[in-house]
Amino acid sequence: MRDIADLDVGGQAVLLRADLNVPLDGTTITDDGRIRASLPTITALASRGARVLICAHLGRPKGDDFAARAAGGPSLRPVASRLSELLGHEVPLASDVAGPSAAEVASGLRDGGVGLLENVRFEPAETSKDDTQRAGLARRLASLATLYVGDGFGALHRKHASVYDVPGLLPHAAGHLVQAEIAVLRRLTQHPERPYVVVLGGAKPSDKLAVISHLLDKADRIIIGGGMSYTFLAAQGYEVGRSLLEADQIATVKGVLEDAAARGVEIVLPADLVGATGFAADAEHEVYAVTEFPADRESLDMGPRTRELFASKLSDARTVFWNGPVGVFEFPAFAEGTRAVAEAISQVRGLTVVGGGDSAAAVRQLNFPDTAFGHISTGGGASLEYLEGKTLPGLAALEGNR
Repeated sequence: MRDIADLDVGGQAVLLRADLNVPLDGTTITDDGRIRASLPTITALASRGARVLICAHLGRPKGDDFAARAAGGPSLRPVASRLSELLGHEVPLASDVAGPSAAEVASGLRDGGVGLLENVRFEPAETSKDDTQRAGLARRLASLATLYVGDGFGALHRKHASVYDVPGLLPHAAGHLVQAEIAVLRRLTQHPERPYVVVLGGAKPSDKLAVISHLLDKADRIIIGGGMSYTFLAAQGYEVGRSLLEADQIATVKGVLEDAAARGVEIVLPADLVGATGFAADAEHEVYAVTEFPADRESLDMGPRTRELFASKLSDARTVFWNGPVGVFEFPAFAEGTRAVAEAISQVRGLTVVGGGDSAAAVRQLNFPDTAFGHISTGGGASLEYLEGKTLPGLAALEGNR
């Protein structure tokens, strides 16, 4: 996989596929971490005289055509504004993806300039499963530049036009962010220092059962909390009340637990839960042992015994991968479990990786500095699929293994 140092970018129009899919509250960016993570590649290209035209997505626009999706949003306008602030100069935003406005922005860039295309997912062809439709958009995007740089790690697991098809049409290389992300993931999968502890949270076990099965060959200990832990507890016969539950996954979870025991991999589950009267920031709540959880309560966080248990199981780790909060951290009353996990991981002497998505948002919302962890990924889904052993289409395209 070529690095951007291998490309002669001076005076060239470079189509940079970045991941600028930031969380929004209306039109306000609540976490600009992905924008800041893209800056090293943007500035490296611009400093070498490239004309950098950024292509990125935001959210999941709905509709059958560009007009419908653009009308429903979200636009990359807030991203262009924040990127302009961070770079110290205006970043013009095209009003389309690969049409007349995009061509005008591209032709107006000077050496070292940076422009931004509108949300690439406004084009239905971007995410189409029809190869011909994607190829048409890919050709239009490729016509805007002479070189391609893939730096949107969080989208590498998608077979999308701007991620998978465009690299086949232009000389290409991987940006600094993608190179760094892959280097860290290789450390997690190739002879990690032990003990290797994986912490998995989030909503549903069905999203992560495959990666758990794959990690049974690699991890020494897997800590399971948050919404997905309730199905694991139910599989062991515990009452979980009105907590999030995937009843159809219980049999599969039982198989995973048996497989882990046979392989000598420790599975760590909650000992107590914070049971609330409902899903609300101000809901009444109490702590219950998992053996005494009431049928009319909903767990929104891990209890104090679980927080201590999880911290103790992380204390001897030398490699940690964490994906998914273990409580509803967005509600202050139910953020202590996630805070405890973040605190324990920040104390680990070794490689610590926060696996993007809600995990990255959580550590920032809970005021942990990025430097408290070895690496904060920009792509939770991409990280999980890599650890699951899957081929990432965008990575295969950058490597030329298509």
